[in-house]
Amino acid sequence: MNTTKRPAPSARAPKTNILGLEKNEYRGRPSTLCKGCGHDSISARIINAAWELGLDQTQVIKLSGIGCSSKTPAYFLGHSHGFNAVHGRMPSVATGALVANRTLTAIGVSGDGDTASIGIGQFKHAMRRNLPLVYIVENNGVYGLTKGQFSATADLGQQLKYAGVNDLPPLDICIEALAANATFVARSFAGDAKQVETLLKAALSHRGIAVLDIISPCVTFNNHETSTKSYSWGKEHEIPLHDLDFIPSYEEIEIDDYDDEVEIQLHDGSWIVLKKLAEDHDPTDRLAAYRVLEEARREQKLLTGLFYVNEEQPDMLELLNLVDEPLVSLPTELLRPSRESLEEVMAAL
Repeated sequence: MNTTKRPAPSARAPKTNILGLEKNEYRGRPSTLCKGCGHDSISARIINAAWELGLDQTQVIKLSGIGCSSKTPAYFLGHSHGFNAVHGRMPSVATGALVANRTLTAIGVSGDGDTASIGIGQFKHAMRRNLPLVYIVENNGVYGLTKGQFSATADLGQQLKYAGVNDLPPLDICIEALAANATFVARSFAGDAKQVETLLKAALSHRGIAVLDIISPCVTFNNHETSTKSYSWGKEHEIPLHDLDFIPSYEEIEIDDYDDEVEIQLHDGSWIVLKKLAEDHDPTDRLAAYRVLEEARREQKLLTGLFYVNEEQPDMLELLNLVDEPLVSLPTELLRPSRESLEEVMAAL
């Protein structure tokens, strides 16, 4: 009888990305949000997108304001920098961080209250400056952190158990972004993992401001069937504008010219491939973006996808003519003007 033990099969090597990192390396702390919250689904998509793109977490800064959504940066990219600002002020902090260090990849997570109410002014000016920031709005129509009051995106006539009836029309995040000249405008639904992830990859490769309005149901205060921010309403009414795919620039590919697809090359050589379905939508046409958004709002449709992209407009850091070296790493003698140069300025006055 042969008693020799057979060697144990070798364990399968864990899957790694282009940096040689496993996906677990891109996770953050355990979530403290309500079980089933759409925000957790978005955090998972950010983890996947960042891992697949091979982002260097040490060169990523996560920013947020106040609200349930603004807690979520703790739940992804645990090795990156983070700053939790005061209510509605996330764009200001992002501006300062990016001017000081233009090499950072900035991901801002906000909510419909943090953006569309107290932060609407800062939101608008971040758009018009084309700040190089991925601006994610986790939109649930309520103030989930303070017991479910209506936010500025709540439906007209919506009724909640504790808040009564909303008698004000909602703000549309995407229309507001377009009006403020944002160069990348998209909407998705937290329950549509594939689309959210694809849009995140495209946004992370965009040169300038990239706004993602993601309908993210609040399972505690706003998940009833009549709400346009609920899971059931979203699943039933979501109408994808197009099928989306994202092809990273480090993959050598050749794309054939199909009649039913529109290809948009991003500044770093990456591509968004848009396959037209029922809607013949050109995402480079700003007026067309207004039209489809307004029609969807009027017809109570949850239209998702990439509404608008503009790769021609320079971002804020280009307009400031900043030097290539990040300001944060420049020595004092290069940052501080000499006595002679100051005297020349004063003499000129």
